[in-house]
Amino acid sequence: MDLKTLKAFEQAEYEEAADGYRAVGDMASAAKDAVDGRISTGIRARLRGAAADAALAELKNLSGNFHYAQTECGLVSTALKGFAFDIGAAKRKLDAALADAHAAGCTVNPDGSVTFPAGAKPGAEKTAEGGTVSGSAGGTDTSDAIERQAVSIHPNPNYGKALGFANRISDALKEATDADAKWAPKLRALKADDDLKVSDRDWADVQSDAGGVDEAGTRYLASLPQPPENGSPKDNAAWWKGLAPEEQEAWLSLRPAAVGALDGLPSPVRDEANRVVLAEKHGQYRMELNSLPKPPANEWTWITAGMYPAKVHTDEWMDWHRQYGARYEQLTGSLKGMDAIQARFDRTGRNGLPEAYLLGFDAEKNGRAIVANGNPDTADHQAVYVPGTTASLSAVDGDIKRMERVWATATAADNGSVSTITWLGYDAPQNIVKDSPFSHYANDGAPAYNRFMDGLDASRSVDTDPHRTAIGHSYGTTLIGSAARQGELNADDVILAGSPGVQVAKAKDLDVPEGHVWNQEADGDPVPDIGRFGHGGTDWDGPWTIPSDERFGAHQMATDGSGHSDYWNENSKSLKNQALVVAGKPGDVELKPPPNPTPGMR
Repeated sequence: MDLKTLKAFEQAEYEEAADGYRAVGDMASAAKDAVDGRISTGIRARLRGAAADAALAELKNLSGNFHYAQTECGLVSTALKGFAFDIGAAKRKLDAALADAHAAGCTVNPDGSVTFPAGAKPGAEKTAEGGTVSGSAGGTDTSDAIERQAVSIHPNPNYGKALGFANRISDALKEATDADAKWAPKLRALKADDDLKVSDRDWADVQSDAGGVDEAGTRYLASLPQPPENGSPKDNAAWWKGLAPEEQEAWLSLRPAAVGALDGLPSPVRDEANRVVLAEKHGQYRMELNSLPKPPANEWTWITAGMYPAKVHTDEWMDWHRQYGARYEQLTGSLKGMDAIQARFDRTGRNGLPEAYLLGFDAEKNGRAIVANGNPDTADHQAVYVPGTTASLSAVDGDIKRMERVWATATAADNGSVSTITWLGYDAPQNIVKDSPFSHYANDGAPAYNRFMDGLDASRSVDTDPHRTAIGHSYGTTLIGSAARQGELNADDVILAGSPGVQVAKAKDLDVPEGHVWNQEADGDPVPDIGRFGHGGTDWDGPWTIPSDERFGAHQMATDGSGHSDYWNENSKSLKNQALVVAGKPGDVELKPPPNPTPGMR
């Protein structure tokens, strides 16, 4: 970049362009919300049939287009802000050098060289002639030492001043040139293809674009207020509220995963950030999966082992599995979970189901997903459900639907608003035999659960306090117990279903008011007794205790399912009782009859 171009640079013009792109992105966001929140929701609530399904499919594509435009406009806006920030910093250095040179009686030439007037050092017999010097940027220790020596022996004192001005000008021009070279390819990359469909490839490209802008915008992002290090949810909320709109957009554009993971931020903000991450990961994973060789069609063969035939994998399939099997399973499982989350978005309005909020998402390893039915920031009643063993992103569909049923049943039981949340925010044990007996999964995940529960207070956008219920199933109850044992469980009621033990011996240790711990154990559920010796609590006067034991002190709610997974069956007594607790109607809960006393005993 030359002197004339940098002198003419107007930072405000680029910032105004950035604001223009942000305005377009806001309009795209509003259009997306209108399509999803009003039009599509209205169709699902009122219409059925092939025509309605076709319209919803087209509206889904339209919403995706608006979401893509919103995200890309945010990136362009942030990139322009970052470019203007970097070039603006160089321009300010140049302007300061030019002003100082003028004040010293020097003339800056179009090529950046500096002409200095005649002058004499104190005590000199005659005046030395003026001249012109050119600067150099980023000198070495050796070159700097040579310059200092030249300045020292030069008879004209203005020589050293002029050389300093010229070097400052050169530094500013180099800084601007480097910034221009850094940003130019990133800005050129911010363009869409020429078709009218937003594909997985487009979203994978968004992820690449965001990485490029993030890399180039390191200085700009570092200049913004940073999120508190290891901050509490209240700290996170205060940080976000203190950001200007363009600063919020920069963080959402460049670090959506970080923003989406911050407890205490408004639920709509976390949802917006995590939906971008979801779309980008879906595109990336789908593209990668398509690039892998498909599993061989002939997976099985028969061999004769001794007197009997045995079914075994073919050599061809084994070779494929050794090379690609683990990654293939990871990608297909994660995509299955992502599709389940998108399907929940697409059910909004069906049977009155409220808008969904994606409050946490991570596709790596077993995955993370935190999905809310209804906005918890405004809901009168909140329920936060923790699934148990084998819970993962790939299997999240069933857990999401369980909380849909709790939402519908609790909403029918009370006039207040309800938000039910599936919290898969920890590494759940994946094997009942090998993993679930160990407590470290619960102990490691419990602090995150406590932060999330506290974050629901920090993100509250109405003046009233909510009624909050913690719900756990199977190993999820162990995590809830660990959360109470390790910290302060921020809940008003606790519901435990199929619990193998909660690491504490009494209901009073779960941090909720007396009489607000509820337990369900269905007939034929083997987990409570199996888990008794792994996750139960002990008293000085008793053996291992689990919530199903009378001495634990929990209300034993009536159930009508059997086995370990029937606690959320549609229209069941088990589901209704949970929903009544969530809706704040404990007096309507049906309790399990006490066991019959042994004949002859009092």
